[in-house]
Amino acid sequence: MSKFFYPGVIATAVQLALSAPVIAADNPSNSDSLKTADSPIEVMVVSADFRGTSVESTPSSVTVVDQQRIDDQAAEHFEDMINNVANFNWSGATSRPRYFQIRGVGEQEDYKGAPNSSVGFIVDDIDLSGLGTVSSLYDLQQFEVLRGPQGTRYGANALAGLIYLKSNDPTQVFEHGLELSLGDDNLRTLSGYSSGPLTDSGKLLYRVALQQHKQNGYMDNQYLQRDDTNQRDEFSGRLKLRWYATDNLQADLTVLHADFDNGYDAWTLDNNGKHTLTDQPGVDSQRTTGASLKLNYSGFESFELISLTSWANSHFDNGYDGDWANPEYWAARDCDGEACEYNYWWDKQGKRRTVTQEFRITSNEAGRIFAGSTDWLAGIYLMDLHEDNDLYSEYNGWPDEVLQSDYNADNYAIFGQLDSALGQGYRLSTGLRLEKRRSDYSDSNADNFSPSENMWGGHIALSKQLTTGQEAYARVARGYKAGGFNMTLPQSLADKKQFDAETLYNYELGLKSQWLDGAADTRLALFYMDRRHQQVSASLQDPVDQQRFILFTDNAGSSRNYGAELEANWYLSDSLELYGSVGYLQTAYGTYLYHDKYGTSVDLSGRELAHSPRWAYSVGGSWHADKGWFVNINASGKDKFYYSDSNDSQSKPYTIVSAKVGYDAQSWALYFWGRNLFDKQYGVRGFYFGNEPDQDWADKQYIRYGDPRQLGVTFKLKFI
Repeated sequence: MSKFFYPGVIATAVQLALSAPVIAADNPSNSDSLKTADSPIEVMVVSADFRGTSVESTPSSVTVVDQQRIDDQAAEHFEDMINNVANFNWSGATSRPRYFQIRGVGEQEDYKGAPNSSVGFIVDDIDLSGLGTVSSLYDLQQFEVLRGPQGTRYGANALAGLIYLKSNDPTQVFEHGLELSLGDDNLRTLSGYSSGPLTDSGKLLYRVALQQHKQNGYMDNQYLQRDDTNQRDEFSGRLKLRWYATDNLQADLTVLHADFDNGYDAWTLDNNGKHTLTDQPGVDSQRTTGASLKLNYSGFESFELISLTSWANSHFDNGYDGDWANPEYWAARDCDGEACEYNYWWDKQGKRRTVTQEFRITSNEAGRIFAGSTDWLAGIYLMDLHEDNDLYSEYNGWPDEVLQSDYNADNYAIFGQLDSALGQGYRLSTGLRLEKRRSDYSDSNADNFSPSENMWGGHIALSKQLTTGQEAYARVARGYKAGGFNMTLPQSLADKKQFDAETLYNYELGLKSQWLDGAADTRLALFYMDRRHQQVSASLQDPVDQQRFILFTDNAGSSRNYGAELEANWYLSDSLELYGSVGYLQTAYGTYLYHDKYGTSVDLSGRELAHSPRWAYSVGGSWHADKGWFVNINASGKDKFYYSDSNDSQSKPYTIVSAKVGYDAQSWALYFWGRNLFDKQYGVRGFYFGNEPDQDWADKQYIRYGDPRQLGVTFKLKFI
C-alpha cells in the first residue's frame, strides 16, 4: 500500500513540536558519549556490552558511530553508513540490507525459511537478526558493530559478531524537532520527534520519533513505462517510556513499528543498472511491530537485578520476476527455431514471531569479590522463534516450486562473566555461556526435522594499561552456530539433508591509544579466526528445470581468516575533525568441493570467501564553524570480492565520495547533500548462472548495483 504520510501520528508530532514556546539547540543529554576538559575525544559507551563499557576499555574490536557522525554524513538508513565500518559488508539480495558479513563470516540470502543467523542484529534490545531491513537511523543515538564471536553475551545469534542500534532515550526537559528532506529520484522524507516529562515529578518520561521516507528507487521500467517499480516506501515509528518507579527500580519500555513497502526491480539481462523490462516487478516488504521492557532493580546490597523482555512480530514478502523481462521480449527471441516462451515469478511470504527473556544479576561496588578486585555477573536467557513461510513460484503459467513450511526454534542459555583488576594496570575478563537449542521443522513436501544440540562459547581477555592513554589487550573467544537441515533436496543430494554446527575460535591482539593530549585516538586490532565445520551456502541450477535452483547448506571443513582493523579520529581544532578506518582481510575455504549442474567437480579449497573484500576503507572530515557553517566530505571504498560460495564471479573495486554542506543556526538548519557524487557503478550482489533460453541457458554473470548519485536538501527545526 502506497503511503507518504501517516496523517495522525505525523500530525501529533507536529503539534507537540509547535506547542513548545522556546526555540533552542538540541539537548546533548541524549547521548551516552561525553567530553571532558582533559580529553576532547568523545568517550563512546558500548551499549551492547553487559555493563556499558567505554570503547577504549572494551578488550575487543568494536566500532561505535554516534548521532553526530550520522548527521554529518546525511545518513537516512543503516545502508548509508555500512562502509564506515572496517571489514564489514552486506549482500544486496533485498531492497535494503538484511544479510551481513563481518570479517568474511555471514549469510548472503535466505530463500527457504529456517533462519539461523551468523550476525546478530538488535534494535533497542529487540532481536531482528536476519530482518535488518527496517533500520532507519532517524533519532538514533548510535550504532555499534562488535566484531568476532559474542559467545558470552549473545550466543548462537552472533557467531561472526553483532550489530546493535540504540535510539535516543527520553529526556527530563522538553525537546522537539521536525525535519524535511527533498531530493532527486522523487525523494521525500518527513521526520519528527518529541521528548520530555509526562508528570510534574519527572518520574515518567517519554520520547516519540516518526519518519516517513519515500523515493522512486532509481530504476525505470521501460516495459511498464514506470519509474517507481523499485520504490522505497518506508515508515518507522518508535515510542520510549522511562519510569523511575522507586528509588531502586527503573523501567524502560520501547515500542517499535516499521512498515517498509518496497519494490525490488533491480536486475537486468544486460547489467545496465538503469532500465528494466519486467512485466511483474518484484516486491520486498516488511512490517515489524516489536517491544522491549527493561527492568533494573538496585535495591539489593551487593548486586543489581536486570530483567530484559523483548517481543517482535514481522510479516514479510520477497518476490521477483525471475525471467527479468516480459513475454513479448522472449517471444521475439529464437529458441531452437521457435519463439521463446519464458515467464517466471517467485515469491516468499512469511511471518516470524520472536520472544526473548533474559534475567541477570550484576555486582555493584559493595558486591565485588576477591578482595574487591572483581566484578561479576550471571544470568539466564530464553528465546522462542516461530516462523511460517509460504513459497510459491510459477513457470510459464504453471505452478513450479510450492512449499508451505512451519519452523520453531527454542534456545535456553546460562552465562556468567568475571572482570578482575589484577594490579599494575592489568585487567582480566572471562566469560562462559552454555546454550541448548531445539528446533522443529515440517513442510508440505513431507520434510520433517527436529534437531537438538548443546553448545558453548565464551572468552578470555587480558588487557594492560601501558601508559596514560595507551591500552593493549589480548583476547580469545569461542563462538558457535547451530547445525541444521536442508529441505526439498533431490535424491542425488540425500547425503546433504543435515549439516553440522560450526565453531569459530577468534584470536585477537589490540591497541587502543590517545595522542596529542587527547585530541586524537586510534584503535588497532589484529585477528586470526579458526572456523571448524564451516557452513557454506551452496546454489546449483537444476540441469533439467533450469528455472529452478537447488539451495542447501554444506560443511566445508576448517578454514582460516586473518586480518586487521585500524580506526582513527583527530580533532584538529574545536571546529575540524578528521576520521577514517581501514580493514584488511584474508580469507580461504578449507576443503570444499561441490558438483555443478553438469555434474563436474568444482574445487574451491583455498579460495577466498564470498563478500570478503581484501581491503576496505573510509575517510572523512567535518568542519563546524562558530558562525554555523558546516561542511562534511567523506569517501569509502572496497576491493573486489567474490559474490558467491558456488562460483567465481567477482565484483570490481570501487570508491564512493559523498558530501554535505549547509548552515546550522541552532534553532534551524539547512543542508545540501550528495551521495555517490561521481555516480560510481558498484556491485552489491551478483549471480553466475544461465537465465536466457535463447542462449541455451549459458552461464553468465548478472549484477545488482548499489545506489547511483543522489542530490538533496534537508531542512530542520529544533524546539524546546
